[in-house]
Amino acid sequence: MAGKDAKSNAAKGKKKEVKKETGLGLSYKKDENFGEWYSEVVVNGEMIEYYDISGCYILRPWAMSIWEIMQTFFDAEIKKMKIKNCYFPLFVSSGVLQKEKDHIEGFAPEVAWVTKSGESELEMPIAIRPTSETVMYPYFSKWIRGHRDLPLRLNQWCNVVRWEFSNPTPFIRSREFLWQEGHTAFATKEEADTEVLDILELYRRIYEEFLAVPVIKGKKSEHEKFAGGLYTTTVEAFVPNTGRGVQGATSHCLGQNFAKMFEINFENEKGEKAMVWQNSWAYTTRTIGVMIMVHGDDKGLVLPPKVASIQVIVIPVPYKDADTKGIFDACAATVKSLNESGIRAEADFRDNYSPGWKYSHWEMKGVPLRIEIGPKDYANNQVRAVRRDNATKHDIPMADVVERVKDMLDNIQQSLFDAAKEKRDVCIEVVHTWEEFAEALGQKKMILAPWCDEEEVERDVKTRTKGEMGAAKSLCSPFQQPELPEGTLCFASGKPAKKWTYWGRSY
Repeated sequence: MAGKDAKSNAAKGKKKEVKKETGLGLSYKKDENFGEWYSEVVVNGEMIEYYDISGCYILRPWAMSIWEIMQTFFDAEIKKMKIKNCYFPLFVSSGVLQKEKDHIEGFAPEVAWVTKSGESELEMPIAIRPTSETVMYPYFSKWIRGHRDLPLRLNQWCNVVRWEFSNPTPFIRSREFLWQEGHTAFATKEEADTEVLDILELYRRIYEEFLAVPVIKGKKSEHEKFAGGLYTTTVEAFVPNTGRGVQGATSHCLGQNFAKMFEINFENEKGEKAMVWQNSWAYTTRTIGVMIMVHGDDKGLVLPPKVASIQVIVIPVPYKDADTKGIFDACAATVKSLNESGIRAEADFRDNYSPGWKYSHWEMKGVPLRIEIGPKDYANNQVRAVRRDNATKHDIPMADVVERVKDMLDNIQQSLFDAAKEKRDVCIEVVHTWEEFAEALGQKKMILAPWCDEEEVERDVKTRTKGEMGAAKSLCSPFQQPELPEGTLCFASGKPAKKWTYWGRSY
């Protein structure tokens, strides 16, 4: 897929740097060679740079600013919920990591180990956190004594390492990534259940309100749930070009399993000893990759205004005998008034590039709106605004710029979501039989099918669909269940169906 050998990609990225001087543009088309298009767009759009260790990527400021905007939103929301930030160490001892058997089995192939210090072997190898349940919970056990210590609700913003070997893909599958991970403990299951859904709603908002990517809220199957947890809820996105689902973010109820292993007990109000109920939840820099895959086009990135660090780029277009100073001043004044009204705007005054080159450059970087001011615009006291999402041009009087730009940015945000939802919905296929399922899978669909909810049957679906493209699996059972008429049979086993479930290939 997009994750080719890092060195060859790095070399490709370097060659393109030279190409920039003559003509910007992508060598691959999104519809014709999605993997190569994606590899190219993340480099040319200045989101990442390839690194000399395969599966690791440099996040450039253009990508980091998107992460920071989402972080600002999410951090403020969890603080309203009385969740506090903390930081736990990156390292975890093997004894602690292996305490919860199902949990470590789920992560074992991906754990990276530190075995040496300088030239000397460590007495005990130390793991680098793939996730922090086993890092944190010995201390939950220490800090929680009585019911007044509950709830304990912590979050940390950090990096984790999972030594992926299959198809490293920038943002989507990398060996190190950034995330937030929340870890909470409650006296009752009801409180834990409520928080699981409250957090999941914040994840939906990140995708739909900020990244303009439609998602489906649902529950993971027993086979696909978090290793060692009670149940997992998810927001599932879909990439129409590849016909693959993406687990967008997950909110897990861990039940009392980890509490049992780590002896996280408390004395309840009746003076009895009880075990806590726990949750963990996380979203990662994968969010950015999903946004690029869904909205990007053959000119490069397309950024939703809410997450674009530059929402409006103002470009002077002076001709030979034009009043260059007047045009430049008008550009500076436009940026000033937009900034003062809370819009993130900048001007591109670089004199070593032509206006045409600048148009292509900022289109490649996905800036939602371009404002051009040329001699004619200056003379008529107006600006020309060009939308990145649909390339429409609008002449706006100087006096109305702020108001009109605000409206246009809102419209772009909504249009991107609507277009993405329309494309996604066209890819959803409702099936009732195995034959219909196999045909829809071949057409890269996201499949909604009645299912008997048996783990063995899901494993069988994976086995029967193995192939070059990868096996199909359950993505989630949506919370909003369509009606299931009595007597409906499972598409795969022919047994009575218990629920509707989305199936497909996934990242």
